[in-house]
Amino acid sequence: MPAELLDKREVRIRRMFGQIAPWYDFLNHLLSLNIDKRWREKTAQLVPPGPATDGPILDLCTGTGDLALTYDRVAHGTVPVVGADFCHEMLVRAAEKAHASGAGERVRFIEADAQALPFPSDTFQLVSNAFGLRNITDPDKGLAEMVRVLRPGGRIAILEFSKPRHWFFGRMYRAYFRYVLPLLGQLLSRSKESAYRYLPESVLKFPDYEDLAAKLRTHGLVDVKYEPLTFGIATLYVGSKPSLKSLV
Repeated sequence: MPAELLDKREVRIRRMFGQIAPWYDFLNHLLSLNIDKRWREKTAQLVPPGPATDGPILDLCTGTGDLALTYDRVAHGTVPVVGADFCHEMLVRAAEKAHASGAGERVRFIEADAQALPFPSDTFQLVSNAFGLRNITDPDKGLAEMVRVLRPGGRIAILEFSKPRHWFFGRMYRAYFRYVLPLLGQLLSRSKESAYRYLPESVLKFPDYEDLAAKLRTHGLVDVKYEPLTFGIATLYVGSKPSLKSLV
């Protein structure tokens, strides 16, 4: 495996996603057969927003804003939603989608590095992250920041690719993921940073299931659970920040 495929320096990741921004939504839906939309809907159903009095929602590594807009819709526009990402080109498209859906006045998009968030501690009732944790240069710094800005008693929802364990489906999926997906993605996006070759390598090298759940616990989260989706192609991880009462 060429070492440069998993080069996760901030400058390279930002440049890579900036290059594929025009194709990002189209290829996400095409290469996942539109299942990615259901995964985001499932995330918002299983980790629903509370009332506005609980605080705003942060969608970190928001990309083009799909999960942020999903949460706005599920909350019926009653809870402020902030989408944060460090790729300007992605955020431009996120803002366009928000305005087109009528959510432009409710959902704010902020350019920010997940490893150094510009938000006060204990701010958000919910911090979500869809398919972005493994792209952070130092995922532990990203997790630490997610926990820091989460209010006590709040929840973290991480939707991330995982590796199907079923002996037959897993084998078929890995063949698609390692060969067909990169070929189609590169052919259509013409990414100079080999984004759709980076994708399967980054997933195969990233912890999943209990390994990732254990990492969340090391960052102080409690009641950590995970639920594989679509035979384990993706997995939703949920954890809570201890409430102030539990710390007394």
